[in-house]
Amino acid sequence: MGQLETPPSTWVNDRSRSGCPGLDDVLGGGFPRGHFYLLEGEPGTGKTTLALQFVEEGLRNGESVLYITLSESSDDLHLVARSHGIQLEGANFVDLKPNEEDLKPDGQYTVFHPSEIELGDRMQSIVSEVERYKPDRLVIDALSELRMLAKDPLRYRRQVISLREFTPPTCTVLLLDDRSSRQSDLELHSIVHGVVMLEKVHREYGKTRRRAEVAKLRGSAFREGYHDYIIRTGGMLMFPRLVAAEHLARVDFGQSARCGIQELDALVGGGLDRGTSTLLLGPAGCGKTTIAIRWLTSAAERGEDATAFIFEETVNTLIGRARGLGMELEKHLKSGRVKIEHLDPAEVSPGEFIDNVRMAVDKDNARVVVIDSLNGFLQAMPGEQHLALHLHEVLTYLNHKGVVTLLILAQAGVVGANMQTPADVSYLADNILVLRYFEAQGEVKQAISMIKKRSGAHEHTIRELRLGPETIRVGKPLTNFHGVLSGVPLLVGQEVGHGLRLDD
Repeated sequence: MGQLETPPSTWVNDRSRSGCPGLDDVLGGGFPRGHFYLLEGEPGTGKTTLALQFVEEGLRNGESVLYITLSESSDDLHLVARSHGIQLEGANFVDLKPNEEDLKPDGQYTVFHPSEIELGDRMQSIVSEVERYKPDRLVIDALSELRMLAKDPLRYRRQVISLREFTPPTCTVLLLDDRSSRQSDLELHSIVHGVVMLEKVHREYGKTRRRAEVAKLRGSAFREGYHDYIIRTGGMLMFPRLVAAEHLARVDFGQSARCGIQELDALVGGGLDRGTSTLLLGPAGCGKTTIAIRWLTSAAERGEDATAFIFEETVNTLIGRARGLGMELEKHLKSGRVKIEHLDPAEVSPGEFIDNVRMAVDKDNARVVVIDSLNGFLQAMPGEQHLALHLHEVLTYLNHKGVVTLLILAQAGVVGANMQTPADVSYLADNILVLRYFEAQGEVKQAISMIKKRSGAHEHTIRELRLGPETIRVGKPLTNFHGVLSGVPLLVGQEVGHGLRLDD
């Protein structure tokens, strides 16, 4: 089956929840009961951690749980569980590891292959334990031990099929495979009911990215594609891929959001329409963040909640800079109207970031969201094309929610026509505000202009922008000059300086 077509409220309840809410969302509510599922991934991807969460969830629901380990000891598993705070009291653990006698010379086989003796003994032990406990949930960790004992893939496949015959029909089975002895074949994929694949994506710098994919879930809808996840104290936390089409509750969001600066509101056509995204584009230090924070502060002053996600500067630096321009962010942070979250692009995955945005909107009811900047977000992405896909989904989602979104993108260069943008995402934004430096009367000045607004009319003028002290000032349109956005404007009128001074 493929992509989910129904909202979570219509999913069936006959599921064995995994203990990881994000994975349950991907699976459409959890694993369908009474089937075999393969959880595979290289060492370090979190298979055992997820299996322990699966065990804990079963115990929480009053189910009988059996965990058969073929590699680690039950003491090691309990140690891992304690480190995550996972409660395993009431679960049955059975160690079927090779014992010390097997390592002695007398215990080594010289005539028979291990598959002819050990494999049969090991499978018989597993079947006996299953018949003894008759569990509602069964975990076998790890199948690679059985594969290495088997002489060929056919024998291994037949053993797993025979195990399925001896398992109670109501038992949900989780088979773990660490791929340590995996060949190119997919012998188990065709006989299990579902396959969840965990993998690590190594980066040259920063935290290793982990992602999951449901490769198969027979007879059930699920959320396709890759889903980022992290392993932290408490277990695995998965971030389902955002599908904006599932959030289509578009309504009348009311009046436009004003920033409180009369000239700037006039420039953008009376304010930014709710349910739209605005890209602030320009070189470093030209005032992009300041303009975005002005809208953030204005929202808090109206009694709305707002959130900023910042990648480059720290929260304290941002608060101090805003204070120097007459914006008291600190009081809004204390009241809870404004939340500022600092993110490290080397440590956060795209899925985790988008989940944070969703929580800000769904849980904290943010009506204005600032992302500063897309340059930092790009560092967490594997490529520009993926940035565009992620942004398309998150911006569409925010628009459906009626959020005013402000995106900041810094361009390389300071003055002149050779401004370079690290990623072309301008077509995704509903509005575009361009900020530039320009030279006039021996000074470096700043200009601002709106060059795109999908939802209505706006000024096509260029205005001068001045930052500080204690205020943000936007001047009248620079009508007597052309070439301002190129950095070196030419005078058209007769009066030198006319249209440049805010106090004229």
